[in-house]
Amino acid sequence: MFSMTGYGKAEYSADGLIITAEIRTVNNRNFDFNPKIPRAFLAIEDKIRKIINSYISRGRVDLFLNFSDNREKPADISVDLNLASGYYQAAEKIAKNLDLTNDLTVSNILRMPDVLSDNKLSDMSELYDIVSDTVKTACENLNKMRETEGEKLISDMLARMDTIESLREKIIERAPLVAIDYKQKLTERIKEALSETQYDEARLLNEVAFFTDKSNIDEELTRLGSHISQFRDICKINGAGKKLDFLMQEFNRETNTICSKSNDIDITRSALELKNEIEKVREQVQNIE
Repeated sequence: MFSMTGYGKAEYSADGLIITAEIRTVNNRNFDFNPKIPRAFLAIEDKIRKIINSYISRGRVDLFLNFSDNREKPADISVDLNLASGYYQAAEKIAKNLDLTNDLTVSNILRMPDVLSDNKLSDMSELYDIVSDTVKTACENLNKMRETEGEKLISDMLARMDTIESLREKIIERAPLVAIDYKQKLTERIKEALSETQYDEARLLNEVAFFTDKSNIDEELTRLGSHISQFRDICKINGAGKKLDFLMQEFNRETNTICSKSNDIDITRSALELKNEIEKVREQVQNIE
C-alpha cells in the first residue's frame, strides 16, 4: 500500500551532460500530472506522463525536469529570417506612423525572441532514452518513500480499527440492557404516578416492546462488524484507497444511525468515541493511493 505523499529524485551526469528529475506527489482524487520541463523535451511529455502513471495511479504529481548540456560541440545556430524580417517591418511601420526614425539595428534584431535558435538544444532525440531512464529512477525512489509512508499509515489505521472493534463490542454488551433499564424506569414512574392504583401490565409490555423495536441497533452493529473485516482485507491490496474511502462513509452511516437510535447515554457516549476514531481513520485514508 502506497501513500500519495512523497518525493523522489534522480540525476544523470556524464561527459558534461546533466539531467535531473524531481517528482513530488500529494493526495488527489485522480491522477493529476503537472510537468515543468524544458521546451526541448516537450515532444516526449506524453511518454513521460505514461511512465509516471505506470508507477503512480492517483494523486497530484509535480515533475521538475532540468538539464545542462556542457558537451563540447560545434556551434550550430539557425536564423529565422522571416521572423527577423517581420520585426524589421513592424519597426518600419511604427516609425512611419509616428514620424520617427527607425533605429532598429542588426544587434537589436538578434536579441528578439526566437530569431536565433541553438540546434544543439532543439534536437534532443538522442537524449530521450536517458531522460526516460532518469524519470523511471526518480519514480522508483519516490515509491520507496511512498511505500514506507504507506506502511506507517496502514499500521496506524489498523490500530485504530482495533479500537473501533473494541467500542463496537462495548456497545454490543450494553445494547440488551437498554430495554430492561427502560422497563424498570417506566414501571417505577408509573407506580410513583399512580400510587396504589392498579396499572395495565399488558400496555406496559407493549410500550417496552415498541421502545425496544425503535431503539434496536443489531443490524447496524452487524454491518459495522462486516465493515471492520472488509477494511482489514482491503488494507492488504495495493491501490485500494478509493475503496477504503467509500468504506469509511459506510462506517459513518452506521455510527450515525446508532447515535440516533440508541436512547441510552452509555451507548451514545461509545458511539461518539466511535465517530472520533472513524474520522481519524478517514483522514488517513485520504492519503492512501
